[in-house]
Amino acid sequence: MKKQHITIHDIARELNISASTVSRALHNHPRISQSTRDAVQQLATSYNYQPNVMASSLRKGQSRTVGVIVPRINRNFFANVIGGMEEVLAASDYHLMICQTHEQLENEISAIKTLVNARVDAIILSISLETTDKEHIQTLIDKGIHLFFFDRIFEGINAGSVVIDDRLGAYMNVKHLLEQGYRNIMHVAGADHITIFRARKEGYIDAMAEAGIDVPPGWIMERSLIQEGGESAFLKGLELSTKPDAYFCAGDFAALGVMQAARKRGLTIPDDLGISGFANEPFTAFLNPSLTTVDQRGGEMGKIVAEMFLQCAERSSEQADCEKIVLKPELIVRNSSILNK
Repeated sequence: MKKQHITIHDIARELNISASTVSRALHNHPRISQSTRDAVQQLATSYNYQPNVMASSLRKGQSRTVGVIVPRINRNFFANVIGGMEEVLAASDYHLMICQTHEQLENEISAIKTLVNARVDAIILSISLETTDKEHIQTLIDKGIHLFFFDRIFEGINAGSVVIDDRLGAYMNVKHLLEQGYRNIMHVAGADHITIFRARKEGYIDAMAEAGIDVPPGWIMERSLIQEGGESAFLKGLELSTKPDAYFCAGDFAALGVMQAARKRGLTIPDDLGISGFANEPFTAFLNPSLTTVDQRGGEMGKIVAEMFLQCAERSSEQADCEKIVLKPELIVRNSSILNK
């Protein structure tokens, strides 16, 4: 035999026995004679036979594979979440199949179809920025596939989820800016239909209201939370009658954009302008000045949502039995926002 992938049927033909006998022999079934077991195992070894784990799992009704859908793999937060999931699932002999949407609904729908066709045992999802309809997600519930959300959830879908308290994280962040003496704090917000960005905006408003500061509509700027979005928000702030003395950004890349645009205008950070972000991307610690931000506990989030799946799988739980866990965020105070030294 010179086939690249040897099957039990190839071994069966060469030994003139049935494929089922080969399978039993490979598993040392007591009803198969020792001589047949030896012959099968020796031939399998000589041809470097590797069992088709996926096919075997599907026959048993399990693929032992969990599908993960993230907006972008190249974000440190999502990479940490995936790492946490993998650590937990690998210990229970599960594998991950990872898809990314690039923030596009069409890609999310396609990823779900791909994972369903691969017969994954569960899908763990963080929705894209374009996701405003739940039909393609509800399909998973209807098919009886375990579904879990992390970070970005879709409200109205009954599924297990693990998130941080984004509202609290934003409140802590803005309260810190206020305590430093900043007052005209602009908010670079994410898309309002995404729960985490809406919660961060609400946390910003909570902190400002507590300080007795009314927030005019122009102080909240919904932007794409990439570097260019931050630069655009900074330029928009220059047009306001009340000039900002600080920016709270719902994402670190937007904060980076604000910082770079401010420097081009000759502003000094934090003396002329305070800046804070959200996510604790690795680069934030190495900027000059380093960036105040909120840590989302990605690795821990990944471990918890993976454990949630394992618990549901072990008890064949109904989707409604799965938990909704909210983690407490951590404010990381750095030099971009410290005025009172």
